[in-house]
Amino acid sequence: MNTIFDINFKEYDGWYERHKFAYLSEVEALKKAIPKKGKGLEIGVGTGRFAVPLEIKYGIDPSAKMLKIAKKRGVKTYHGIGEKLPFKDKSFDFVLIAITLCFVKNPGSVIAESGRVLKDNGKIILGIVDKNSFLGRFYLKEKKQGHKFYRYANFFSTDEVVKLLKKHNFGKVRIFQTVFQLPENIKKIEKPKKGINPGGFTVIAGERLK
Repeated sequence: MNTIFDINFKEYDGWYERHKFAYLSEVEALKKAIPKKGKGLEIGVGTGRFAVPLEIKYGIDPSAKMLKIAKKRGVKTYHGIGEKLPFKDKSFDFVLIAITLCFVKNPGSVIAESGRVLKDNGKIILGIVDKNSFLGRFYLKEKKQGHKFYRYANFFSTDEVVKLLKKHNFGKVRIFQTVFQLPENIKKIEKPKKGINPGGFTVIAGERLK
């Protein structure tokens, strides 16, 4: 998987420039759930497009080329995967997983590892494209047509992610949404709303239970 992102890292990073207001809308939705203080980690940090505006200092990713960009942007980077985090138990106050869960080999292991490195009552925040949303259905069509990124993606519904969180001892779930039209059509930052649908980008936040 990391080979695809290593080969296409410039195109990946450029998406956020080409779809500026969709990207900024996603950041605003994530801000609803990200703690204002504390030590944070982003799993699947990529080029740092979310970590930097959300002031998350630590990031891990399997793509060395994307990590180089994230490092230049000020992120303390680690080369690795979410299924095997190189951190001690209870090291972080919160963990972000944005547009990443759909690309990992073992989503359950990533959630379990997130719980391991989180402190008691630590927060997990996921940003997903819900497979049942208009954007999820659009991306599923692109997946079938062999899209260079989405053909490797396994999209989830919000309900599936919530069940996964509960299975791994997370509770107090909150949900927000944004991106109410195709990213290329968004001309200003959209205000996030609570709940799911019709938004294409869903933020799911949970708390690690003791």
